[in-house]
Amino acid sequence: MATVDLIDVKKRFGPAEVIRGISVAIENGEFIVIVGPSGCGKSTLLRMVAGLESVSDGEVRIDGARMNEKEPMDRDIAMVFQNYALYPHMTVRQNMGYSLKISGIPKADIARKVAQAADLLQLSDYLDRKPRQLSGGQRQRVAMGRAIVRQPKLFLFDEPLSNLDAKLRVQMRLEIRELQSKLGVTSLYVTHDQVEAMTMADRMIVMNGGVAEQIGTPLDVYERPETLFAAQFIGSPAMNVIEATTGNGQAVLANGAALTAPAAQAGPVTLGLRPEHLALDPDGPLVLEVSFAEPLGPNTLLHGRLAGSADAFTASLPGVHRLSQGRGQVRLNARPGDLHFFDPQTGRRLA
Repeated sequence: MATVDLIDVKKRFGPAEVIRGISVAIENGEFIVIVGPSGCGKSTLLRMVAGLESVSDGEVRIDGARMNEKEPMDRDIAMVFQNYALYPHMTVRQNMGYSLKISGIPKADIARKVAQAADLLQLSDYLDRKPRQLSGGQRQRVAMGRAIVRQPKLFLFDEPLSNLDAKLRVQMRLEIRELQSKLGVTSLYVTHDQVEAMTMADRMIVMNGGVAEQIGTPLDVYERPETLFAAQFIGSPAMNVIEATTGNGQAVLANGAALTAPAAQAGPVTLGLRPEHLALDPDGPLVLEVSFAEPLGPNTLLHGRLAGSADAFTASLPGVHRLSQGRGQVRLNARPGDLHFFDPQTGRRLA
């Protein structure tokens, strides 16, 4: 296990600054997920920890030791990529033990470590197969096994599940999290999938444009997003965002609808409402003109616009709700504690 400290790290490619000063202290055995949209800098940040990208400013420390000038091989890390990077002409056994072989580890020790990792990953029956004879999930397990046999201080995962189908991704993310918990190895995991981030992370780093918008546990980020970007990126369906004005214990929308609100500084705000926090209410102030309904079984997504508004709006209601051709009107309400307020200029959360 290892601690990792990123101290105001920055990365520039020529004049373009792609990582803009990120600081975080990662504890022994933590599973940290770096999440954000394509191009936000999350893989670059991971590669800086790995030593595959240089650090323009700031420091990367592992177990308190500065790593900026150290080569990847000297950092005691193991990396798992999205494309598996397996040798096609080698068997599973040879792929998993190759790094140990070139390090001069005795054959008996290699065989023991490979057998232990294979047993842990349920690969014992496939050790003599070639990668082309394996499924995508099995290949990913081999890539993880190759990392495990090295017994590194730190695991780095760069979108390892992006090549798998949806059902297999669910299975594999559970397996990776369970495996990491058993091994207790500090891990950094990059993904653009916020569901992966929510279900796997001890803490997450939500990135946008090279900046860490928020660092916290999944529930912290979900329940108390610090920025409008974090609020809309984490959660599915995405948070509804409406312009409003607060005062006298109310949040009044542009269409005149008024929601009971907790005490807040009076003035214009950006109001956030999560679809799953809306409830049917015959006297509710929000009138949703439904244009399309998605019955998902446990819940139904109603898509449309609020009466008097041109902005798209979604409600997620428990159970099945049948509307004529998916159209109609429903009245909704939200509890005061489920309202989120953001500064219209900065996007930062308001008290």
